[in-house]
Amino acid sequence: MDKQKISQINHVNNPANNKPRHTNVVAAYLVLKKNDAILLLKRKNTGYEDGSYSVIAGHVESGESFRQTIIREAKEEANVSISETDIIRTHVQHRKSSWDQSERVDVYFMVEKWSGQIKNMEPEKSETLEWHAISKLPRNTIDCVKVALKSLFEEKEYSEIGWHKS
Repeated sequence: MDKQKISQINHVNNPANNKPRHTNVVAAYLVLKKNDAILLLKRKNTGYEDGSYSVIAGHVESGESFRQTIIREAKEEANVSISETDIIRTHVQHRKSSWDQSERVDVYFMVEKWSGQIKNMEPEKSETLEWHAISKLPRNTIDCVKVALKSLFEEKEYSEIGWHKS
């Protein structure tokens, strides 16, 4: 979806005062943790942060919860099955995207238990799936993902990014 369409769907007017009411873009992120490493994917052909690392993720579809989204995305992107009871920690990030200025709410879920053989199920969108040490993330990890991962491993429940210029 292009930047203009995202901007158009993000703003609706409040009928009480005709002021813009904002609708956030929402997504779920999966942090698969094995010992002191996490599974990262290298993006390609998506139009957003291609060549950069992220974790398994996807937009929440209509009628779907964040947990349902990440269970679906785990299977679709990496061929793994997780259950809601496998989730050991969560983190919420509210951010303003530097890419399109949209406002976003991202929920990160950490799991250490899953079933299935990890496999790149979307090679057209993901160059690789690789384990990386938590303490040594690649330099080209997407900034908002880095902030969320740091917060998640510090057991912080919430972070914000992109709202204030330093």
